[in-house]
Amino acid sequence: MRRYLRIVVLCLACGFCSLLYAFSQLAVSLEEGADGGGGKPQAAVASWLAGGGRSTLRGAGPVAHPGGSDRCKDFSLCYWNPYWMLPSDVCGMNCFWEAAFRYNLKIQPVEKMHLAVVACGERLEETMTMLKSAIIFSIKPLQFHIFAEDQLHHSFKGRLDSWSFLQTFNYTLYPITFPSENAAEWKKLFKPCASQRLFLPLILKEVDSLLYVDTDIVFLRPVDDIWSFLKKFNSTQIAAMAPEHEEPRIGWYNRFARHPYYGKTGVNSGVMLMNMTRMRRKYFKNDMTTVRLQWGDILMPLLKKYKLNITWGDQDLLNIMFSHNPESLFVFPCQWNYRPDHCIYGSNCQEAEEEGIFILHGNRGVYHDDKQPAFRAVYEALRNCSFEDDNIRSLLKPLELELQKTVHTYCGKIYKIFIKQLAKSVRDRYARSPKEK
Repeated sequence: MRRYLRIVVLCLACGFCSLLYAFSQLAVSLEEGADGGGGKPQAAVASWLAGGGRSTLRGAGPVAHPGGSDRCKDFSLCYWNPYWMLPSDVCGMNCFWEAAFRYNLKIQPVEKMHLAVVACGERLEETMTMLKSAIIFSIKPLQFHIFAEDQLHHSFKGRLDSWSFLQTFNYTLYPITFPSENAAEWKKLFKPCASQRLFLPLILKEVDSLLYVDTDIVFLRPVDDIWSFLKKFNSTQIAAMAPEHEEPRIGWYNRFARHPYYGKTGVNSGVMLMNMTRMRRKYFKNDMTTVRLQWGDILMPLLKKYKLNITWGDQDLLNIMFSHNPESLFVFPCQWNYRPDHCIYGSNCQEAEEEGIFILHGNRGVYHDDKQPAFRAVYEALRNCSFEDDNIRSLLKPLELELQKTVHTYCGKIYKIFIKQLAKSVRDRYARSPKEK
């Protein structure tokens, strides 16, 4: 009996020692992972822990332990010493949790918002103004995917590199590329390079989600807010766009289209949010075959069938696709893609009247002529704005004065919707802490 008792005691002792050793080794691995090789923890990390942490640890306070101070006495002890060699006035469990918190804090990836644009011809300045508006108001970092003709790459690189001090964005430049066997057909579809957007899910294979915008877009609120629509997608939705028209009596698709289109008035693809992982996986219903086709297989057959009937190129092809797969599209309100059509004959975007314009879309070249001076005034204000805080703060008053000069037009009569959200975005920018800007 005594022999068995001794074996049990010995096993318990070995198990306890093994547990202590495992505890020590785990602490070592966590600390090395957190500090990249065992350097001293930074003061900022210590401050974070002292405040109870952020996110799920917000307000939790320091970890307490009985019979001692409620913190490790000295962070330099957390190199790590083995558990049984810690001084008596240091709480080993506390050190363990602090290392775990530091490790968890550092490995959490910062979510980037991916934004793509296609620029050809004389679109450099428009594109730079769009990118600037995205940077000024957005909170999370941005990853730009810029598809441009070869002769524009040098100019894009020079301009974007001059903004590198901001450290809030990265960018990648890509050439314009189409499937080699049908490149000529895709290039001449609608405007030069416009159909490049159709191939983004196939080119950017490592990107899960993406916001595509035309070059003539100006953001009047953070990209973060439209990016958040991705979380509102149901299980069948793969993309989001706004309606082409709010008022069917002036709608183009419902009056003139010679092909299928989405909903009552079609959709506009100038602002298109995509879950590209889902797009690549989905098999689409179509009117060409009973067999469902994936994104890469359906584009060319659609073009061949409808190329004599489509007017707006790639946008028409998207309308055809989603007309047969309506369950796959999330439709967001018109204020997220506000165009001259929403006010040229009188205001017909109720959401913009109530909350202001969120994304301004100056299609039909209205940023560069006098047909819609309200659109041009907003574009010019942001084009001439620098990243300096005082410059951003002071853009509103001069802009409002310019907009008041446009009241002779239908869009100008409701000029306040052009600055309502913009004013809020400026206020919010300066209400955020410097780290969030």
